[in-house]
Amino acid sequence: MNWPFTPGRVTETYAAGLLRKMLETSSPSYHERELADFLVEAMTGLGFATHIDDVGNVIGVIERGDGPTLMLLGHMDTVSGHVPVRSEDGRLYGRGAVDAKGPLAAMICAAAGAVDFPGRIVVIGVVEEETPASRGAMAIRARHERPDALIIGEPSGWSSVVLGYKGKLDLRYTVKCPATHPSNPVPKASELAVACWNALLDLLGPDASHAVFDRPGPTLCRLNADLTSASMDLSIRTPPGFDDEKLVRELRERLADGELKVLNAVSACRVGRADPAVRALVTGIRQLHAQPRLVLKTATSDMNTLAEEWDIPMATYGPGDSSLDHADDEHIVLADYLRGIDVLTIAIAELAHLPGRPGDRVSAAPPPLRSIK
Repeated sequence: MNWPFTPGRVTETYAAGLLRKMLETSSPSYHERELADFLVEAMTGLGFATHIDDVGNVIGVIERGDGPTLMLLGHMDTVSGHVPVRSEDGRLYGRGAVDAKGPLAAMICAAAGAVDFPGRIVVIGVVEEETPASRGAMAIRARHERPDALIIGEPSGWSSVVLGYKGKLDLRYTVKCPATHPSNPVPKASELAVACWNALLDLLGPDASHAVFDRPGPTLCRLNADLTSASMDLSIRTPPGFDDEKLVRELRERLADGELKVLNAVSACRVGRADPAVRALVTGIRQLHAQPRLVLKTATSDMNTLAEEWDIPMATYGPGDSSLDHADDEHIVLADYLRGIDVLTIAIAELAHLPGRPGDRVSAAPPPLRSIK
Protein backbone atom coordinates (compact mmCIF):
# COMPACT_ATOMS: atom_id res chain seq x y z
CA MET A 1 0.00 0.00 0.00
CA ASN A 2 1.34 3.44 -0.92
CA TRP A 3 1.05 6.22 1.61
CA PRO A 4 -0.70 9.29 0.16
CA PHE A 5 1.54 11.60 2.19
CA THR A 6 5.06 11.34 3.59
CA PRO A 7 4.68 9.13 6.67
CA GLY A 8 7.86 10.16 8.47
CA ARG A 9 9.08 7.26 10.57
CA VAL A 10 5.72 5.44 10.57
CA THR A 11 5.82 2.38 8.33
CA GLU A 12 3.20 -0.29 7.88
CA THR A 13 5.37 -2.67 9.90
CA TYR A 14 5.61 -0.14 12.73
CA ALA A 15 1.86 0.55 12.62
CA ALA A 16 1.00 -3.15 12.87
CA GLY A 17 3.53 -3.64 15.65
CA LEU A 18 2.20 -0.69 17.60
CA LEU A 19 -1.32 -2.05 17.56
CA ARG A 20 -0.21 -5.55 18.48
CA LYS A 21 1.72 -4.26 21.48
CA MET A 22 -1.33 -2.24 22.55
CA LEU A 23 -3.45 -5.39 22.38
CA GLU A 24 -0.90 -7.35 24.37
CA THR A 25 -1.12 -4.73 27.12
CA SER A 26 -4.30 -5.41 29.08
CA SER A 27 -6.25 -2.23 29.92
CA PRO A 28 -9.74 -2.90 31.26
CA SER A 29 -11.52 0.15 32.66
CA TYR A 30 -9.81 1.54 35.79
CA HIS A 31 -6.59 -0.35 34.92
CA GLU A 32 -5.20 1.61 31.96
CA ARG A 33 -1.89 2.74 33.49
CA GLU A 34 0.35 0.07 31.91
CA LEU A 35 -0.96 0.93 28.46
CA ALA A 36 -0.64 4.64 29.22
CA ASP A 37 3.03 4.20 30.14
CA PHE A 38 3.66 2.28 26.91
CA LEU A 39 1.95 4.95 24.80
CA VAL A 40 3.99 7.71 26.42
CA GLU A 41 7.15 5.92 25.34
CA ALA A 42 5.88 5.10 21.86
CA MET A 43 4.46 8.55 21.13
CA THR A 44 7.53 10.31 22.47
CA GLY A 45 9.59 8.25 20.05
CA LEU A 46 7.33 9.45 17.22
CA GLY A 47 7.93 13.11 18.03
CA PHE A 48 5.05 13.90 20.39
CA ALA A 49 5.48 15.92 23.56
CA THR A 50 3.66 13.46 25.79
CA HIS A 51 2.42 13.26 29.37
CA ILE A 52 -0.18 11.55 31.54
CA ASP A 53 -2.66 13.86 33.25
CA ASP A 54 -4.02 13.50 36.76
CA VAL A 55 -6.90 11.19 35.80
CA GLY A 56 -4.69 8.91 33.69
CA ASN A 57 -5.29 10.23 30.15
CA VAL A 58 -2.32 10.14 27.76
CA ILE A 59 -1.91 13.45 25.94
CA GLY A 60 0.52 13.81 23.03
CA VAL A 61 1.09 17.09 21.18
CA ILE A 62 2.92 17.84 17.95
CA GLU A 63 3.48 21.55 17.23
CA ARG A 64 4.04 22.26 13.54
CA GLY A 65 3.09 25.92 13.21
CA ASP A 66 0.57 28.56 14.19
CA GLY A 67 -2.31 27.05 12.22
CA PRO A 68 -5.41 25.34 13.63
CA THR A 69 -5.48 22.87 16.50
CA LEU A 70 -6.82 19.43 15.64
CA MET A 71 -7.67 16.94 18.38
CA LEU A 72 -7.79 13.18 17.79
CA LEU A 73 -9.29 11.42 20.80
CA GLY A 74 -9.76 7.70 21.43
CA HIS A 75 -10.02 5.55 24.52
CA MET A 76 -7.50 3.18 26.06
CA ASP A 77 -9.83 1.13 28.21
CA THR A 78 -11.62 -2.03 27.16
CA VAL A 79 -14.38 -4.14 28.61
CA SER A 80 -13.21 -7.06 30.70
CA GLY A 81 -12.48 -10.44 29.18
CA HIS A 82 -9.45 -11.96 27.50
CA VAL A 83 -9.11 -12.48 23.76
CA PRO A 84 -5.76 -14.17 22.96
CA VAL A 85 -3.63 -11.91 20.75
CA ARG A 86 -2.82 -13.60 17.47
CA SER A 87 -2.51 -12.91 13.74
CA GLU A 88 -4.49 -15.15 11.42
CA ASP A 89 -5.50 -14.78 7.76
CA GLY A 90 -4.79 -11.04 7.71
CA ARG A 91 -6.68 -10.41 10.95
CA LEU A 92 -5.28 -9.29 14.28
CA TYR A 93 -7.21 -10.64 17.25
CA GLY A 94 -7.25 -9.19 20.76
CA ARG A 95 -9.43 -7.39 23.28
CA GLY A 96 -9.73 -3.82 22.03
CA ALA A 97 -8.68 -4.54 18.43
CA VAL A 98 -11.89 -2.85 17.33
CA ASP A 99 -13.12 -1.06 20.45
CA ALA A 100 -11.07 1.00 20.41
CA LYS A 101 -7.31 0.39 20.32
CA GLY A 102 -7.36 0.00 16.54
CA PRO A 103 -8.81 3.49 15.98
CA LEU A 104 -6.48 5.01 18.60
CA ALA A 105 -3.39 3.40 17.08
CA ALA A 106 -4.47 4.62 13.63
CA MET A 107 -4.75 8.17 15.00
CA ILE A 108 -1.29 8.04 16.54
CA CYS A 109 0.26 6.83 13.31
CA ALA A 110 -1.60 9.32 11.12
CA ALA A 111 -0.74 12.27 13.34
CA ALA A 112 2.94 11.30 13.44
CA GLY A 113 2.94 11.02 9.67
CA ALA A 114 1.15 14.29 8.94
CA VAL A 115 4.41 16.22 8.62
CA ASP A 116 2.90 19.00 6.49
CA PHE A 117 0.14 19.99 8.91
CA PRO A 118 0.74 23.68 9.68
CA GLY A 119 -0.73 23.77 13.19
CA ARG A 120 -1.06 21.75 16.36
CA ILE A 121 -2.16 18.11 16.53
CA VAL A 122 -3.26 16.75 19.90
CA VAL A 123 -3.73 12.98 20.24
CA ILE A 124 -5.38 11.78 23.44
CA GLY A 125 -5.99 8.31 24.83
CA VAL A 126 -8.64 8.67 27.53
CA VAL A 127 -9.55 6.40 30.41
CA GLU A 128 -12.89 4.93 31.45
CA GLU A 129 -14.91 5.41 28.27
CA GLU A 130 -16.50 2.02 28.86
CA THR A 131 -17.87 3.18 32.23
CA PRO A 132 -20.97 5.29 32.96
CA ALA A 133 -19.00 8.34 34.11
CA SER A 134 -16.60 8.70 31.11
CA ARG A 135 -14.15 10.31 33.53
CA GLY A 136 -11.35 10.69 30.98
CA ALA A 137 -13.39 12.63 28.43
CA MET A 138 -15.05 14.67 31.17
CA ALA A 139 -11.62 15.79 32.37
CA ILE A 140 -10.54 16.75 28.85
CA ARG A 141 -13.74 18.74 28.35
CA ALA A 142 -13.29 20.59 31.62
CA ARG A 143 -9.56 21.31 31.52
CA HIS A 144 -8.27 21.18 27.97
CA GLU A 145 -8.34 24.08 25.54
CA ARG A 146 -11.09 23.69 22.98
CA PRO A 147 -9.60 22.62 19.61
CA ASP A 148 -10.63 23.91 16.18
CA ALA A 149 -11.79 20.45 15.12
CA LEU A 150 -12.18 17.03 16.72
CA ILE A 151 -12.15 13.45 15.48
CA ILE A 152 -13.26 10.75 17.92
CA GLY A 153 -11.70 7.32 17.48
CA GLU A 154 -14.33 4.57 17.45
CA PRO A 155 -14.92 1.74 14.97
CA SER A 156 -16.94 3.07 12.06
CA GLY A 157 -15.45 0.81 9.41
CA TRP A 158 -12.63 2.29 7.34
CA SER A 159 -15.00 3.57 4.65
CA SER A 160 -17.69 5.03 6.95
CA VAL A 161 -18.00 8.19 9.03
CA VAL A 162 -20.22 8.49 12.11
CA LEU A 163 -22.28 11.69 12.35
CA GLY A 164 -23.93 11.08 15.68
CA TYR A 165 -24.83 8.88 18.62
CA LYS A 166 -27.83 8.38 20.80
CA GLY A 167 -27.64 9.73 24.32
CA LYS A 168 -27.84 7.61 27.45
CA LEU A 169 -29.76 7.73 30.71
CA ASP A 170 -28.55 5.28 33.39
CA LEU A 171 -30.88 4.58 36.33
CA ARG A 172 -30.74 2.43 39.46
CA TYR A 173 -33.86 1.23 41.26
CA THR A 174 -33.58 -0.21 44.78
CA VAL A 175 -36.31 -1.38 47.10
CA LYS A 176 -36.61 -3.23 50.43
CA CYS A 177 -39.62 -5.01 51.88
CA PRO A 178 -40.31 -6.72 55.21
CA ALA A 179 -39.71 -10.46 55.34
CA THR A 180 -42.83 -12.44 54.58
CA HIS A 181 -44.07 -15.79 53.33
CA PRO A 182 -44.13 -16.18 49.51
CA SER A 183 -47.88 -16.77 49.63
CA ASN A 184 -48.58 -13.46 51.35
CA PRO A 185 -50.44 -11.25 48.82
CA VAL A 186 -48.40 -8.13 49.72
CA PRO A 187 -45.90 -6.93 47.05
CA LYS A 188 -42.43 -8.49 47.27
CA ALA A 189 -39.22 -6.64 46.37
CA SER A 190 -38.66 -8.83 43.32
CA GLU A 191 -42.17 -8.08 42.08
CA LEU A 192 -41.71 -4.34 42.58
CA ALA A 193 -38.54 -4.48 40.48
CA VAL A 194 -40.42 -6.22 37.69
CA ALA A 195 -43.15 -3.60 37.97
CA CYS A 196 -40.55 -0.85 37.61
CA TRP A 197 -39.23 -2.40 34.39
CA ASN A 198 -42.74 -2.81 33.01
CA ALA A 199 -43.58 0.79 33.89
CA LEU A 200 -40.49 1.98 32.02
CA LEU A 201 -41.49 0.00 28.93
CA ASP A 202 -45.00 1.42 29.09
CA LEU A 203 -43.72 5.01 29.36
CA LEU A 204 -41.37 4.59 26.40
CA GLY A 205 -44.16 3.14 24.27
CA PRO A 206 -44.41 0.26 21.80
CA ASP A 207 -42.11 1.91 19.24
CA ALA A 208 -39.08 2.00 21.56
CA SER A 209 -36.13 0.38 19.81
CA HIS A 210 -32.36 0.11 19.85
CA ALA A 211 -32.41 -0.28 16.09
CA VAL A 212 -33.82 3.18 15.29
CA PHE A 213 -31.86 6.38 15.92
CA ASP A 214 -34.89 8.58 16.55
CA ARG A 215 -36.50 6.31 19.19
CA PRO A 216 -35.41 5.49 22.77
CA GLY A 217 -34.11 2.01 23.49
CA PRO A 218 -34.24 0.45 27.00
CA THR A 219 -31.97 -2.23 28.49
CA LEU A 220 -32.27 -4.06 31.79
CA CYS A 221 -28.56 -4.24 32.57
CA ARG A 222 -28.59 -5.87 36.01
CA LEU A 223 -31.16 -7.38 38.36
CA ASN A 224 -30.53 -8.82 41.83
CA ALA A 225 -33.76 -9.57 43.63
CA ASP A 226 -35.48 -11.72 46.23
CA LEU A 227 -38.54 -11.30 48.42
CA THR A 228 -37.00 -8.65 50.71
CA SER A 229 -34.59 -6.64 48.55
CA ALA A 230 -34.04 -5.79 44.92
CA SER A 231 -31.54 -3.71 42.97
CA MET A 232 -31.82 -3.09 39.25
CA ASP A 233 -29.76 -1.06 36.76
CA LEU A 234 -31.58 0.33 33.73
CA SER A 235 -30.10 2.06 30.70
CA ILE A 236 -32.09 4.00 28.12
CA ARG A 237 -30.44 5.07 24.86
CA THR A 238 -32.10 8.36 24.02
CA PRO A 239 -32.66 10.21 20.72
CA PRO A 240 -32.05 13.93 20.12
CA GLY A 241 -34.47 16.12 22.04
CA PHE A 242 -35.45 13.40 24.52
CA ASP A 243 -36.71 14.76 27.88
CA ASP A 244 -34.74 12.79 30.50
CA GLU A 245 -36.22 14.70 33.44
CA LYS A 246 -39.79 14.03 32.35
CA LEU A 247 -39.17 10.29 32.02
CA VAL A 248 -37.57 10.07 35.47
CA ARG A 249 -40.37 12.10 37.04
CA GLU A 250 -43.12 9.98 35.45
CA LEU A 251 -41.38 6.72 36.31
CA ARG A 252 -41.02 7.76 39.96
CA GLU A 253 -44.74 8.59 40.05
CA ARG A 254 -45.54 5.02 39.03
CA LEU A 255 -43.35 3.34 41.66
CA ALA A 256 -45.23 2.10 44.72
CA ASP A 257 -42.07 2.00 46.82
CA GLY A 258 -38.30 2.12 46.59
CA GLU A 259 -35.79 4.66 45.29
CA LEU A 260 -34.92 5.57 41.71
CA LYS A 261 -31.51 7.23 41.20
CA VAL A 262 -30.04 8.83 38.11
CA LEU A 263 -26.50 7.44 37.75
CA ASN A 264 -25.55 9.19 34.53
CA ALA A 265 -27.13 11.22 31.76
CA VAL A 266 -25.63 12.36 28.47
CA SER A 267 -27.47 13.90 25.55
CA ALA A 268 -27.58 12.58 22.01
CA CYS A 269 -25.32 14.31 19.49
CA ARG A 270 -25.42 14.74 15.74
CA VAL A 271 -23.49 16.86 13.25
CA GLY A 272 -24.45 17.74 9.69
CA ARG A 273 -23.15 16.06 6.58
CA ALA A 274 -21.43 19.31 5.58
CA ASP A 275 -19.41 19.48 8.80
CA PRO A 276 -15.72 20.12 7.92
CA ALA A 277 -14.53 17.11 9.92
CA VAL A 278 -17.02 14.88 8.12
CA ARG A 279 -16.00 16.29 4.73
CA ALA A 280 -12.32 15.79 5.46
CA LEU A 281 -12.85 12.11 6.29
CA VAL A 282 -15.13 11.61 3.28
CA THR A 283 -12.37 13.07 1.08
CA GLY A 284 -9.91 10.58 2.52
CA ILE A 285 -12.21 7.64 1.85
CA ARG A 286 -12.90 8.77 -1.71
CA GLN A 287 -9.18 9.22 -2.42
CA LEU A 288 -8.80 5.54 -1.52
CA HIS A 289 -11.39 4.79 -4.23
CA ALA A 290 -14.24 3.76 -1.93
CA GLN A 291 -17.82 5.02 -1.65
CA PRO A 292 -18.19 6.62 1.80
CA ARG A 293 -21.11 5.83 4.07
CA LEU A 294 -22.44 8.32 6.60
CA VAL A 295 -23.99 6.61 9.62
CA LEU A 296 -25.78 7.31 12.88
CA LYS A 297 -25.09 5.02 15.81
CA THR A 298 -27.60 3.88 18.39
CA ALA A 299 -24.89 3.47 21.05
CA THR A 300 -23.03 6.25 22.91
CA SER A 301 -19.41 7.45 22.84
CA ASP A 302 -17.14 10.21 24.11
CA MET A 303 -18.43 12.29 21.19
CA ASN A 304 -21.60 12.78 23.27
CA THR A 305 -19.62 14.01 26.27
CA LEU A 306 -17.54 16.50 24.30
CA ALA A 307 -20.38 17.71 22.07
CA GLU A 308 -22.33 18.82 25.15
CA GLU A 309 -19.79 21.64 25.65
CA TRP A 310 -17.81 21.99 22.41
CA ASP A 311 -19.64 23.43 19.41
CA ILE A 312 -16.88 22.73 16.88
CA PRO A 313 -16.45 20.63 13.73
CA MET A 314 -16.36 16.99 14.81
CA ALA A 315 -16.99 13.47 13.61
CA THR A 316 -16.24 9.91 14.68
CA TYR A 317 -14.06 7.61 12.62
CA GLY A 318 -11.96 4.50 12.96
CA PRO A 319 -11.14 1.21 11.25
CA GLY A 320 -12.86 -1.89 12.56
CA ASP A 321 -16.24 -3.61 12.41
CA SER A 322 -18.35 -2.30 15.30
CA SER A 323 -20.40 -5.50 15.35
CA LEU A 324 -17.30 -7.07 16.94
CA ASP A 325 -17.32 -4.64 19.90
CA HIS A 326 -16.90 -6.66 23.12
CA ALA A 327 -17.07 -9.95 21.17
CA ASP A 328 -15.18 -13.09 22.15
CA ASP A 329 -13.54 -13.14 18.70
CA GLU A 330 -12.82 -9.39 18.52
CA HIS A 331 -10.42 -8.70 15.67
CA ILE A 332 -9.48 -6.14 13.05
CA VAL A 333 -8.54 -6.73 9.42
CA LEU A 334 -5.01 -5.38 9.14
CA ALA A 335 -5.54 -4.05 5.62
CA ASP A 336 -8.51 -2.03 6.89
CA TYR A 337 -6.45 -0.72 9.80
CA LEU A 338 -3.79 0.52 7.38
CA ARG A 339 -6.46 2.07 5.14
CA GLY A 340 -7.79 3.84 8.21
CA ILE A 341 -4.38 5.42 8.78
CA ASP A 342 -4.38 6.60 5.18
CA VAL A 343 -7.85 8.11 5.50
CA LEU A 344 -6.91 9.93 8.69
CA THR A 345 -3.69 11.22 7.13
CA ILE A 346 -5.65 12.74 4.26
CA ALA A 347 -8.30 14.13 6.61
CA ILE A 348 -5.65 15.83 8.74
CA ALA A 349 -4.27 17.53 5.64
CA GLU A 350 -7.78 18.63 4.65
CA LEU A 351 -8.36 20.15 8.09
CA ALA A 352 -5.26 22.30 7.78
CA HIS A 353 -7.52 24.93 6.18
CA LEU A 354 -9.60 25.55 9.31
CA PRO A 355 -11.20 27.68 10.66
CA GLY A 356 -14.21 27.55 8.39
CA ARG A 357 -17.94 27.27 8.75
CA PRO A 358 -19.75 24.16 7.43
CA GLY A 359 -22.17 26.29 5.42
CA ASP A 360 -19.32 28.01 3.59
CA ARG A 361 -18.01 24.78 2.05
CA VAL A 362 -19.19 23.52 -1.30
CA SER A 363 -18.44 19.96 -2.35
CA ALA A 364 -19.90 16.93 -4.04
CA ALA A 365 -23.25 15.61 -2.87
CA PRO A 366 -22.82 13.63 0.37
CA PRO A 367 -23.46 9.89 0.53
CA PRO A 368 -26.75 8.63 2.00
CA LEU A 369 -27.23 8.49 5.77
CA ARG A 370 -27.69 5.16 7.57
CA SER A 371 -28.45 4.13 11.14
CA ILE A 372 -26.45 1.29 12.70
CA LYS A 373 -25.63 -0.04 16.13
